[in-house]
Amino acid sequence: MSRHHVSTQVNGRVYEREVESRLLLSDFLRHELGLTGTHVGCEHGVCGACTVLLDGQPVRSCLLFAVQADGRQLATVEGLALSSEEMHPMQNAFRDAHALQCGFCTAGILMSMVTFLEENRDPTEAEVRSALSGNLCRCTGYQHIVDAVLLTAERMRKRSA
Repeated sequence: MSRHHVSTQVNGRVYEREVESRLLLSDFLRHELGLTGTHVGCEHGVCGACTVLLDGQPVRSCLLFAVQADGRQLATVEGLALSSEEMHPMQNAFRDAHALQCGFCTAGILMSMVTFLEENRDPTEAEVRSALSGNLCRCTGYQHIVDAVLLTAERMRKRSA
């Protein structure tokens, strides 16, 4: 099997590995780097549990190969917190709005919604629901997740005012 050198920055830290051509990005993150917050659900890009940011844009890591991340920047849920003592506002809102149940989908939803709020600082409930449509959750019924995203947007607007 063909092996390739991959050098990528993940959550601000540079990683270099020799990987097989066919190694999925999700498996690279989980098994090579030990970043297990990226969950693998459907392995078809449908559920969104494996969503990470590649050069600032949300992508399904189960649909990309690790070699495609060479020379690029990745962000995973492990890098979302502002510091070891301070969670990201979205993480705080998920806690405060009770938007968690089993948590399997949460990392992918957080990564998707962070970029959504960067592009839409004052979303409507309908816009949040539309943005969430690419992430499947089998536990919550979505209402608390929607509430958490709207709460995050409100808090971020107040902080920047």
